[in-house]
Amino acid sequence: MISMPKELQQAVRASQGKPVRLADPETNAEYVVLSAEVFKQIQGLFYADNPVTKDEQRNLLIKAGLRAGWDDPEMDIYNDLAPRSKS
Repeated sequence: MISMPKELQQAVRASQGKPVRLADPETNAEYVVLSAEVFKQIQGLFYADNPVTKDEQRNLLIKAGLRAGWDDPEMDIYNDLAPRSKS
């Protein structure tokens, strides 16, 4: 494991837990720095040897929705726009 330079440490801390985008000025390649916790949550999406279960997928989607503000009371209007059939 390598240590982060001070500039990257400051960017990671300022990001408040969000991914940090980096660019290699020599190659113009872009990279994203994630916390190990976030990487652990999503790595199953990328590696077939550790598939994400349906429950894990559901939990990840719920968390993403909550971060996006889907629990905001103002979003309730969308429940009325396309009401589900009542059985």
